[in-house]
Amino acid sequence: MESLSCLVLKPSPPTRLFFPPRIPQMALPGSTFGFPSSMDYQLPITTAKLALKPIRASTSTVPTTPSTTSTVASSPTAASTKKALVPIGFGTEEMEAVILVDVLRRAGAEVTVASVEPQLEVHASGGTKLVADTRISTCSDRVFDLVALPGGMPGSAQLRDCEILKKITSKQAEEKRLYGGISTAPAVTLLPWGLLKRKRTTCHPAFFDRLPTFWAVKSNIQVSGELTTSQGPGTSFLFALALVEQLFGESVAREIGELLFMHSADDKPRKEEFNKVDWAVSHTPRVLVPVANGSEEIEIVTIVDILRRAKVDVVVASVEKSVKILASQGVKIIADKLIGDAAGSIYDLIILPQGGVAGTGQLQKSRILKKLLKEQDAARRMLGAVCSSPTVLHKHGLLKEKKATAHPSAITELSNPVDGPKVVIDGKLITSMGLATVSDFALAIVIKFFGHARARSVAEGLVFEYPRS
Repeated sequence: MESLSCLVLKPSPPTRLFFPPRIPQMALPGSTFGFPSSMDYQLPITTAKLALKPIRASTSTVPTTPSTTSTVASSPTAASTKKALVPIGFGTEEMEAVILVDVLRRAGAEVTVASVEPQLEVHASGGTKLVADTRISTCSDRVFDLVALPGGMPGSAQLRDCEILKKITSKQAEEKRLYGGISTAPAVTLLPWGLLKRKRTTCHPAFFDRLPTFWAVKSNIQVSGELTTSQGPGTSFLFALALVEQLFGESVAREIGELLFMHSADDKPRKEEFNKVDWAVSHTPRVLVPVANGSEEIEIVTIVDILRRAKVDVVVASVEKSVKILASQGVKIIADKLIGDAAGSIYDLIILPQGGVAGTGQLQKSRILKKLLKEQDAARRMLGAVCSSPTVLHKHGLLKEKKATAHPSAITELSNPVDGPKVVIDGKLITSMGLATVSDFALAIVIKFFGHARARSVAEGLVFEYPRS
């Protein structure tokens, strides 16, 4: 499929930069996204949670391979489809790029991922290899409704040095069409291009002092006319939803937010643990992440990215006949190896990302994976699953007397469900609702392996709100 991007997840990524302490995270106000298009709009730092009220979902889908748990919210016609450009370069932050692409496609946008490098294959900042849809040179004469720049270093510098992208984005600003950047992109890319003049702007805290003092704003999201900026991987969902609202309207942004579990749950805990046991190991933890066609790219990339930031050895293994995987929102992932080749190693933790009906079914059908899971359970090593995948563990008889959570569409299939917390830990089992909750899920794993200090350090680099208790 020509319009899809491709990921290669490698087990040994380059050393990741760890940034100094973040600016406290802020979430969108409780009742609305509401970004005026003709004036500066700042979402101030606050302790408010993102509250999105349920709305009726539409029946349309994006032109990719959607999962059953991530129905697309919008219903654009061919004539009204919004076109978005997401450029990538060597060192682009993979969470920011993939979350942008995923969320925009859920909303119905036609997203083009373009490489600013001579080749389509681009090594991302955490060791992931992205393969763009096209080279940036093919986009020079196209008109986009949105140009959104992911951050990451040296990715933002690579974007900055691309003259074609500079011309595209400058024309975007001149013609008052939407553009934006997240993390390092505002300070490293947009500022040298002169595209932040008289614009309230935010960026990653480590680069905040590069912004013009009068126009710098300490907030997770800043909308200033056609420009939208944000702080980092941990604010990628807010950034993407802000762009969705400006492209498609508030109701679509609300709907996408609900599908992603970005709604507030002030009366429910972020994490709940039962039968607490120690997960600490005397070696570098090894984690296996099996994937299949239809697996959710947000979950795969977020879990792998966060765990690798914490210095966990992560192996992504395909249960298909090929290492190439077509993810739920049209992102292609190339696993590190086939599940048969991965089966010869011992893993401290095996995590099943969700995959809708097709992906979850493939995980369940894999005889090699079933054997690995049963051996993992018999050896009393750790198991994890997110979204609909806890049902795979349940059907293999691995959740007996275990408390677990799952996607609302799947939680009733569990024998001992816990409805409420984003993450549930019972002994050596960890589960979550999936999608936007996987950041909490991955950080909970970091806490279990290494403790709060390392998890807090990772969260600060992400600009992700670390739990106070």
